Amino acid sequence: MFGFLDDVFDRLQDVSTSPWFYGVILAIALLDSVVPVVPSETAVILGGIAAAQGQLNIWIVIGAGAVGAALGDNIAYTIGHRFSLPIQRWYNKKTKRAAKLAWATRQLSTRGGSLLLTARFIPGGRTIITLTSGITRQRRWRFVLFVLIACVMWASYGAGLGYLFGNTFKDDHRTALLIALGVALSFTGIVEFVRHRLKKTRERRELAESPAIG
Repeated sequence: MFGFLDDVFDRLQDVSTSPWFYGVILAIALLDSVVPVVPSETAVILGGIAAAQGQLNIWIVIGAGAVGAALGDNIAYTIGHRFSLPIQRWYNKKTKRAAKLAWATRQLSTRGGSLLLTARFIPGGRTIITLTSGITRQRRWRFVLFVLIACVMWASYGAGLGYLFGNTFKDDHRTALLIALGVALSFTGIVEFVRHRLKKTRERRELAESPAIG
């Protein structure tokens, strides 16, 4: 597995200094929104590292990542909207998949747009949320608005990390990439931890406020 990842990183790094890499960032960000196995964070961070070396433009890197991610999220929404019944049947075939879909549905009903902002930073999680947005027929204009904000934030964050560590480790792109990815993953973990703690706090408060039975 690690050998495969190393190969992917090496191939991306080989082309990250070319202007064609803007298109690569856009395409990978788009695909990752629909098929969550594509390393979109890696591509955006590498673009930021290349920008720190003066080989790419940081603003175009951010724009390519944001546009690709937004297009991908809207494709996922459309898939969920048009194929809601077969998708729900597929999820309901297994208990764990059904639980994920039920969770996403509940979260969207209570958190709505704010969930789209946080889910963008969680690989895999963003796909289930955007699919479920289509399945549950969330208002499209509202979905598009929050997705655009989320994708700009996500692309700015990833490219900014790459730019920061690309400047710090000018002669060692691999170290810059690994540290930037580590920071990105740590941030994801913090988001999930905070979300979990807030959920537990809210559940305890609701339990304490519920009327006693008997």
